[in-house]
Amino acid sequence: TSVVISFSEESLNKMQKLIYKAEILLESLPYIKNFYGKTIVIKYGGNAMISDELKENFALDIVMMKYIGINPVVVHGGGPQIDKTLKALGIKSKFVEGQRVTSKETIDVVEMVLGGKVNKEIVSLINRHGGNAVGITGKDGDLILAKRHKKVKHSPETDRPEIIDLGLVGEITKVNPGILETLDTGGFISVIAPIGRGENGETLNINADFVAAQIASALEAEKLILMTDTEGVKNQAGKLQSGLSRKNTSDMIRSKVIRDGMLPKVNCCLDALKSGVHKTHIIDGRVRHALLLEIFTAEGIGTQIVEKAKDLKPA
Repeated sequence: TSVVISFSEESLNKMQKLIYKAEILLESLPYIKNFYGKTIVIKYGGNAMISDELKENFALDIVMMKYIGINPVVVHGGGPQIDKTLKALGIKSKFVEGQRVTSKETIDVVEMVLGGKVNKEIVSLINRHGGNAVGITGKDGDLILAKRHKKVKHSPETDRPEIIDLGLVGEITKVNPGILETLDTGGFISVIAPIGRGENGETLNINADFVAAQIASALEAEKLILMTDTEGVKNQAGKLQSGLSRKNTSDMIRSKVIRDGMLPKVNCCLDALKSGVHKTHIIDGRVRHALLLEIFTAEGIGTQIVEKAKDLKPA
């Protein structure tokens, strides 16, 4: 006696969707195995911090990473939020070649916005989605020690270097990762505001990309991921480059294909690689679940920058 089982078209379509979901999970399995127990440092910024939908997606991505055994460490920016608060207080913002000149009046606002409002919003969002996040600044546990950054610019008028004082802007001298290691051991997700302690105890404002790169180096992270408002690094023809070696990247810098705002981000990646970080990524934070797509799929969504061309393989 044989039994004939028939399915309606609706049931078959539902079954196909379920099978597709299972295949997606299986595709991510090698990456979960590779990154289990590893640290991934993420610089969180740009539109991903402004759009409510993208903020929710980011928090979910971070929580999922933690639950499957990855140690995500988040470093966040907050430029637009700082600008908004300064404007509301009637304090004018001044920039020199894209860097904020930070006076004593301004640094108080920077610390309030980054270390208070923005940091705690991110922590609250991650925790609301089932995570266990703790917010800190670089001043906590002497995580980030820094000195005042003096920008040197060539003056055509005098034909001599001109030193530009950016005020309370910091250049990292040392990262003490002990507090991050303690938080990780306790099962917490670290969310870090890019503020450091100066040589005389003063608060210094530091570029979040630089902070993320230095922390990734200090933690010997598996990956450094910089979330931006662009697709990634593009070639002369404007085509996205999915993978670049140090040599490829250096050639593009020399030929000025990589320039302007992308240049410091790429240099952060190269510095991190030099310090032992295995792979670095520049991805488009405007894409939903950008982190999961970059980490757990073979294709990825942005630009992967590695030390040597042979490292340009999945994972």
